[in-house]
Amino acid sequence: MRYPLKVLYNKQEEELIMSRKNAHHTKQFKLDAINYRKEHPDLTQVECAKNLGIGVSTLARWEAQFRDNDGDIPVIGSESYASEEEKEIARLKRELRDAQDALDVLKKAIGILGKD
Repeated sequence: MRYPLKVLYNKQEEELIMSRKNAHHTKQFKLDAINYRKEHPDLTQVECAKNLGIGVSTLARWEAQFRDNDGDIPVIGSESYASEEEKEIARLKRELRDAQDALDVLKKAIGILGKD
């Protein structure tokens, strides 16, 4: 799984900070996580989340979605597009947004370097 990096600018320390964007889990992983929790009633929700490598609030949200949607979990992603054109448009919008974010970071960096 690819975990894209997002560049953040910290104005107080005038440095660039790298942070991970949220990982997107597959529908099957979410369902497996819920089943794992059900199959291990002796473990707390915190322990289950730690064993799965996800946050407690993430597991709790998936469990709530599972209950609210009659045993199904809605997934946002490429599976939800009606056509290939919509999928391509969404990809291009993401690419444009990422390019604009990178440009903003570069502008701020030039501003900092230009102060000297």
